[in-house]
Order: sequence, then structure tokens, then C-alpha cells
Amino acid sequence: MQDVIAAIEALFVEFKKTPSDRIEKLPQSGGDRKYFRIYSQSDTFIATYNLNVKENHTFIAFTRHFKSKGLPVPEILIVSADEKIYLQGDLGTASLLNELEQYGHSDKLYRLFEKSLTALANMQIKGDAGLDYNLCLTAKEFGKQAIMSDLLYFKYYFLDTLQLPYDKQAMMDDFEALSTYLTRTENKYFMFRDFQSRNIIVKDEIVNFIDFQGGMKGALQYDVASLLWQAKAELSETWKDGLLEFYMNEVDKLLERPIDRTTFVSQYNGYVLIRLLQVMGAYGFRGLFERKAHFLASIPLGLKNLKFFLEHKRIGIVTPEFDRVLRLVVSNEIVHRFEPQQANADTALLIEVNSFSYRKGIPEDESPNGGGFVFDMRSILNPGRFDDYKTLTGKDQPVQDFLEQRTRMNEYLNSVWDLIDIAVEDYLKRGFSHLMINFGCTGGQHRSVYAAEQTARHLRNKYKVKLVLTHTNSANWLRA
Repeated sequence: MQDVIAAIEALFVEFKKTPSDRIEKLPQSGGDRKYFRIYSQSDTFIATYNLNVKENHTFIAFTRHFKSKGLPVPEILIVSADEKIYLQGDLGTASLLNELEQYGHSDKLYRLFEKSLTALANMQIKGDAGLDYNLCLTAKEFGKQAIMSDLLYFKYYFLDTLQLPYDKQAMMDDFEALSTYLTRTENKYFMFRDFQSRNIIVKDEIVNFIDFQGGMKGALQYDVASLLWQAKAELSETWKDGLLEFYMNEVDKLLERPIDRTTFVSQYNGYVLIRLLQVMGAYGFRGLFERKAHFLASIPLGLKNLKFFLEHKRIGIVTPEFDRVLRLVVSNEIVHRFEPQQANADTALLIEVNSFSYRKGIPEDESPNGGGFVFDMRSILNPGRFDDYKTLTGKDQPVQDFLEQRTRMNEYLNSVWDLIDIAVEDYLKRGFSHLMINFGCTGGQHRSVYAAEQTARHLRNKYKVKLVLTHTNSANWLRA
């Protein structure tokens, strides 16, 4: 990592002709890209390090093209000779999702959604002119093959795990019909592909876009469907309908002739369905196959979103077997299968989560149970062996980055959670009052603290349980 920071510093000096004040690593985002914030007097910049040169090349070329059209994307300032590092202007730290979480479904947020949709329409239509689609990372166009791929992704990674009986040939015929119908759209321009509130950066109530390197040519409806039906945003029907109408008005301002709104909305609903199914496929793959807790916990919300769509929206094509199976998928029985039992005000269960040092001994369980889980974290590479981390703890971001990126900590914890979730769910059903979970490492400072913090967060989010988190060796070094 120090080699990477040194290379970023060298590129910054080449650009700015002066050294930076400091460089801080940012939390890892999608893919293998690593982000850093560079501080230079009162200015800040973003550096990206990515070994996938093709992806870098596409993002840089797309960004420069969109910037030349006056569109809301970051400015590329300088690129290393090997194209593994590039510097951008710093758009800020607050996404539209952050703003939504902070201010809720307020008038301010509605205006920010409107601004986002105005900017989206411009990026799609103005950005399409002269864009070299040969740069696309996968397909040049979101056509029939890409739609079929999303449908099959849902089928293999979610639907088939439910083991519901269905006519496989009839299902494939419906997939074929739906993908053909959706490709017959009149309005194909640049498609962002992952247009979600977390990829919209808000600063001084101005919106900018990031992470569009996966874009291709496609239907206008896909991106607006992605934003308005994002499960985590939980937009009301009033907001969805009003914002869709607003978006169509913005599109009409940019096209030579107005869109056919009846056809547009019918196909929009089809793309909403495709997007919801693609998301469920991702939840299935990441959650059911890779056992990542965040994605498992997202499945009930995704199913409820899909259920609402099926009950209230219509697309302009009949797919009998697919429709029948989808209604089984969103049945209460299936939704309840993925919903964990959660604590309430009357729940007796208290969970104690501790970090500890093996040098000082395992914490005693003074409850009548007389013991609980003890997980040995010493098989995970210790950040404390490295000078940069010796005075830090598992609550500090650099240590967290180290454990998440240079060790198998995430894989370890996913296995731990598979075990303790069984116990928690059983204890909740049987009315037990106490469970202790201990994480130990050599000094009780880095690995065990991180594991205890993440496990406490997991249990609170998933089960809403009463929980006491204690770092038993915190007296000398752990900040409150």
C-alpha cells in the first residue's frame, strides 16, 4: 500500500508541482478500485488506483467525453503513464442516498431527485452524441442478449434456489417474448446501467455522477427505473409517478419530437421488472451463494418491492408462466422464509459481545448459562505487526481497510455469522435470556475488536436485539 501511495504522490507532484499535505485511503467501493483523498492546503483531490487498465481507460474516456458536453461528471486532471492511477476533482462525500437518510422524504429531497433526473436526461441524450461505444466494457448495447442475461441471472441465482415447480420451456418462451418486446424501444441513448442514489454526489445542492464506466447504449427507461425503484430509497407511489412525469417532460425538451407516453410507460414498467429481477439475482448470488450477510438481509426488502410492482403495475405483454411463478416468489410464505425473527419490547434475550486478549484470558460468563461462543482470531494476519497500525485499533479505518482487503476476515466473519445466527434465532423462539459471544486475539486490540464491532452491528441490524458490546482490554488504548 505504501508503494501505491508513493506513486500517487509522485503523480500529484507532476500535476501540481508541489507535494501534498497528506493522502488518506477511502473505504473500498465496487470492484477492485481503491480510492484516496489528497489534501493540498485548502484543496482536495481524489486518486483512483485500479489494476484493471481497460476499465480505467473506459472511465477516463467516457468522463472526458461527457465533460466536453458540459455534463455533471468529475474532471480528470492527470493520468499515470500506465493508466493504473488517475486524479480527479473532489466532488464531495455526500451521495443522494446519504441526503435521503439524513433528511427523509422531504421537499428538499424531491427537488434533488428532480435535479438528478434533469441531469440524467441530459447525460443520456447529449452524452450519446459522438460517444465511442467501442469503449464499452461488455456489450455495446443493452439489447435482447443482455436482457436475457439479466433474466437468467435471476433464474439461476434466486428462483432456482427456491425449488419451486415450473415449466422450464414455457418459462424460457416467456423470457424470449419479454426480451424481444423490450428491445423494440424507439428511444435508445447512453444508458448509465447502475443509476442509483449512491452514485449521485450532492454538493451545495448540485448533483454530479460517478461510476458510469459500465454504461452502454440502451433504453432511456432503464436508468430512471433503477433510480425510482431502488428498494433502499423506499419512494412512495406519489413520488415515483410525479418524478417519472417530470423526467418525461425533461426528455421531451431534448428530443426533436415528444415521446409516445403510453408506449414509453408500458416499456418503462418492463424495465422496472428487469431491474428488480437483476437486483434479486445479485442478492441471491452474493447472499445465498457467497453468504454475505448484507445481501441476505436485503432479500426481504427486495421481495416486497417486487411484490408491490406485481400488484400495481402492468407491462404491455403477457407472459403466463413467468407471471404465475413470480407471484409464487413474492408470496408471504417465501418472504417469511428470508425474514429473520426480530426482537421486540417484550423480548428477554440480551446478547453480550466481547473482544479480549488471550494473554489475559477469556471473559467469564456470569449468567446461569455459564458460557457461550469463543472465536479465535489469531489465524487472521495481525495488523499490529506493522508500524503503521501499532497504535491503532480495530475501530480505526486504516485497520479496518487492512483486515478487509489484506486478510480473509470477511470470509471468516460470514462463517461466524452463519453459526451464531442459528443460535440467536433459536434463543428468540425459545425465550432464552442470555447469549455471550467472544472474539479473542493476541493483544485484544485489532482483530478481535474489529470482529466484535462488526458482529454487534450485524446482530443489531438483523435481529434488533438488546446488546452489550465490551472491549475487555480497552483500558490502556481503546478510545471511547
